Amino acid sequence: MFDPPKGPTGQSVSRGLFSTGMAQAIRIVLQMVSVIVLSRLLSPDDFGLVAMTTPIIVFMGFFQNLGLTQATVQRERIGHDEVNFLFWINIAASVAVALIVILISPLAAAFYAEPRIGPLIAAMALPVLLTGASAQHLALLNRRMMFDRLAIIETLAGVANLVVAIVWAWLSPTYWALWGASAATAVVMLICSITSNPWRPTRPGFASDGLQMVVFGADLTGFSLSNFFARNFDNVLIGRVWGGVELGYYERAYKLLLFPLQQITNPLSRVMVPTLSRMQAEPARYRVAYLRVIRLVLFLVLPGVAMGIASADILVPFLLGEQWRPSAAMFAALGFAGLVQPLNNPAGWLFISQGRSREFLYLGIATASLAVAAFSIGIFWGAVGVAVAYAISEYLKTPVLWWYVGRQGPIGARDILTECWPFVFGAHLAVGILWLMHQHLPASPAHHLIAATLMAYITVACVAALTASGKQAFRELALIFAAGLRRLPLPAK
Repeated sequence: MFDPPKGPTGQSVSRGLFSTGMAQAIRIVLQMVSVIVLSRLLSPDDFGLVAMTTPIIVFMGFFQNLGLTQATVQRERIGHDEVNFLFWINIAASVAVALIVILISPLAAAFYAEPRIGPLIAAMALPVLLTGASAQHLALLNRRMMFDRLAIIETLAGVANLVVAIVWAWLSPTYWALWGASAATAVVMLICSITSNPWRPTRPGFASDGLQMVVFGADLTGFSLSNFFARNFDNVLIGRVWGGVELGYYERAYKLLLFPLQQITNPLSRVMVPTLSRMQAEPARYRVAYLRVIRLVLFLVLPGVAMGIASADILVPFLLGEQWRPSAAMFAALGFAGLVQPLNNPAGWLFISQGRSREFLYLGIATASLAVAAFSIGIFWGAVGVAVAYAISEYLKTPVLWWYVGRQGPIGARDILTECWPFVFGAHLAVGILWLMHQHLPASPAHHLIAATLMAYITVACVAALTASGKQAFRELALIFAAGLRRLPLPAK
């Protein structure tokens, strides 16, 4: 019930990558549909109001998780007593956080000078409670590498989110439609996680190794809190200085670009953390497994980001409508951060799987400080200035991050440079080529975007094909899809 199934790890990784990749492809499509449809049903002010609540809810959410789900996944051996101990900690923390969210809602409304914020934040206590109740059930599915089941759960939750948001916004076009979508997601995740897992909690009790796991989780929580400031301080500054409309434009640009990127790299951690944790004693296999996945992520993601940067003035109005044209400049600036984030974000897999939680905490504090400093400078030029400053900070962080990661463990900075430079360089080259060709591509927005996307992928593929790492990535991509297709049911003759 608690340990991963026995069998070749390579097959588990391939199955996990295929299942997770398919689920995330569906979720990204759902997210894009949500962004496009809701942007036409709701106003920038509606999105700005919800964006004001997001930093508070995310911040409080760290204290309900406490990093305990990752402790469940990473630990070499775990039993019922340990899982039960962590489950009840999650429940107690969720109740406490929900109460605090309700209590601070009037203060948040006063901070933003926006009375509508108070009731909205108080209502967020419900999703907080539901999310905490499903945490350990989902962690056990992750630990057992049941990626197919997790993929189904996430897909169902994504469908529920989309349907509730669109129906609610159509019937009553207010910001409450976005709250209803988040509540529906939490309900579906809770029901599916419980019904998909045979484990059931018993009476609260103490576990012998419980405190050690709590310390591990506390370090991860510390990193998450630092990362929270790096990811949400921009929203707070823009909302406080420039108001809800400007924040609404920024939030849509962020959602349209960086949120889908996070939906690719973050769920992959469910596959990679338990896989790499099992390979700690085999550094050669560990290195191969990590670099294999990073190459694939970069090739699949970066050309699309390059297209978005070069064609932002066409892409944003085409998808969201002319009223969102001010978001285009923010989208393009954030895109440059998106050219390095798929390389940098998976570094967390290395720290967690190697048990380097304290170093992970220190890294989070340093990178958060850099991001907050960048936002504080960029805010003088509005949301566009914040987006530019964020991109610059990501480039400054990259070499320091990989030097820090490579001080220990099987993955060094030289490995990353050797294996990843063709994809990163190719994506930047694609941006330059598309900018030069911008006026010569088809005038029709749809045809323009299709042509630009093809050019971006061809550019990156040509650069990668000149290197050994690129050729290896293409072979591995073909093998993964072939393995996935073999798992699909064949039609009856």
